[in-house]
Parts: sequence; C-alpha cells; structure tokens
Amino acid sequence: MYFRSITAFCAALLCVGAAHAIQDCELNGESVNPNNGNTTAGKTGLMRCKDRDSGQLAREQELQNGRFMGLDRYYQKGKLQRERNVNERGNNHGLMRDFAPDGTVLYQATYDNGSEVGLTRRNHPSGALQRATYYSGSNQGELAYAELTPRGQLRRLRCGDKPLLAPLVDDAKLCGFGSSPAPVEMFNDAGVLQMRARYANGQRLRLEELYPNGQPERVEEIKDGQRSERRFAEDGVLRAELQWQLDGKTSSKTLEREFSERGSLVREQKWAERRAVSDASFYLNGQPKNRALYSRDGNTEYADETAFYDNGKPSRTGRYIQADRYNQTPVGTHQSFNQQGKLVGEAIYDNRGRISREREWDDAGKLLSDEEVFEDGSRKAYAK
Repeated sequence: MYFRSITAFCAALLCVGAAHAIQDCELNGESVNPNNGNTTAGKTGLMRCKDRDSGQLAREQELQNGRFMGLDRYYQKGKLQRERNVNERGNNHGLMRDFAPDGTVLYQATYDNGSEVGLTRRNHPSGALQRATYYSGSNQGELAYAELTPRGQLRRLRCGDKPLLAPLVDDAKLCGFGSSPAPVEMFNDAGVLQMRARYANGQRLRLEELYPNGQPERVEEIKDGQRSERRFAEDGVLRAELQWQLDGKTSSKTLEREFSERGSLVREQKWAERRAVSDASFYLNGQPKNRALYSRDGNTEYADETAFYDNGKPSRTGRYIQADRYNQTPVGTHQSFNQQGKLVGEAIYDNRGRISREREWDDAGKLLSDEEVFEDGSRKAYAK
C-alpha cells in the first residue's frame, strides 16, 4: 500500500504540473485542446503536447474515436517519466513503467482495470531491484514480496503458498519450497543483520528480530500446532512471552507472561478455548501477589480472587460475579487474614452483592464482633 500511495502521489504531481504549465498539443498534424472535447471528438491517433516556453515534449496520449484510451506518456523536461496504458474507464490497464531522468526503470507493473496483477518490480535509483511484489489483482493485496537493500541484501520477505517471485527473486529457495526449512538472513541498508528467519513450504517457522548488538529482541516460532513469541531486553533478559493455539488460519491466545528487568515472573495470564482461565501477579521476590481463577456456571461468570502478602501468606480471598472486565459483584464468603495466616475478618454477601453478615477477630483468634447487616446499612450484633 505504501508504494501504491507513492505512485498516486507522483501521478498527482504530474497532473498539477500539467495544469500550471501551458502546453500546445497536436493530433495528426492539427492543433487540439484536450480540455475542449470539441477539438478531439471522433478523432483517433497519438496526441503530442509540448511545453510552450521550452518547446520540450510534455505528454503523449492516444485517442480512439475521441476517447483517451491506450498509450499514455508523461515527460519531465523532455525526458520520459511515466509510460502506461489506460482503458475506456481511464484506469490503468496493461504495462506501466516509471523512469529516472537517466532512463533507468524505477517501477514496472501490469494492471488490470486499475489493479496491479502478477509480478511488479520496483528498483533503486541504480537500477538494482528494490522490491519484487506479486499481486492477486482485484485489489486483494499482496500475495508475496521481497525487499532488497541497495547492497543487494535481503531486507524483508513475505512468502506465498507457492513460488511467485521468479525470475526476480528465487523465493522457491528462500521460502523452503520442495526442500528442508530454509534459513534466511535480512539486513538494513547499512548491511547490519536485523533478522533471521526459517521457512518451510512458504510458512515462516521462526523469526528472530535482532538488536544492533546481535542479541535477539523478539523471537517468534511455530511448533507442534502452537505459535510462541518472546521479547527480550538488550542485555538478553526475557521480558515477555506469549503463546497461541493454531487452528488452520486462525489462532487463539493461551498464555501471556511478563517478566521484570531481572527476569523474574511478574504476571501470568492463561486462556483455554478463547476464555480466560487465570490471572496471577507476583512480587519481585517470587512470591504470589494476586491470583484470579475464572469459571462459569451456566450463564454466570465467576472470579475467585486471592491477594497475598510478600511472605506468601494470603491476605484476603473472595468470589465475584464477573459482569464484564471492569464490573464485579462480590458474592459468598470473603475472608481476610493477618501476615501469620490467621483469619481476622469475614464478610458474607448475598447474590446481589450486599453484605448480610460481618465478623472480626484479633490476631490471637478472639472474636471481636459478629453482626448482621441489613439492607439499609443498619446492624445488629449476634448474641454471644
């Protein structure tokens, strides 16, 4: 899409230039004005327009029975800049090429009623291949591409389900078609290795994105029906890990982990069958900090939550009805504990989230209060 935008932008510049420059046009030896349809009505041939001030050729357009169809050329300072063919709708149809002032081909593609089809080539100013792209047509996008640096090194690669880029690029080899998985290295314009990848029959099995020091920044891998992704700090410490279960062309997340700067686990989330199963966080000393276990009973979603002290002892527990990610209703018995693990508080909620009973104990286990709580907030102590 980036290159298509550039192409459209260049075309716009050409049109703007043509609009501001005064041109004299002729067709079959007669003077015509392309902005006045009466002068071109019913005519066939190649219209040639020159800049009035410089006398240099500015454009050539083919007419067929008064309609601009067929060959269409634009010139910059007398040098061919773009050559294309258009159909009766004015859409690109057939071969299109863009040129540098020295005549080097910068872009070459085939169009079908305005859509790129088949193999398209874009070159560096030197004429060396910059990007080979294979389009399916009908604006369905890119099926495969390969980008090369000015040094001729591979920069980016996308494989199709079969080799599509020959003879410009040997994607049969790069993408591992008909052979063992192929290792591929990709570089930036300065020649620094940026990525390593491995493909088999067009599928990317492994990708490593590298820091300038050569350490992995991100590693993505497909193995045994799962896709994993790991992210690292520049010093090599693992900072994040994700896993997906693959099912044909779809995938569902099963695991996500976050790690501290020291590499200790600080959060872990799990999913099964596209539903959250658990969410746990950890102190930097490795002890659990918070844990939520998710379950379902009929149409009701529950979250059983536990918070911990940094010594590993629970500080509070309770169940919630999970209306959505941000709305929870407490239900059942909720308890709180001291750092030694002794029960010091308890609240009982009805199925509407209202407290019906509340009790407190001291650290020695002595009951301090035991009250019934009414809907209006008033309380009544239970008899001892």
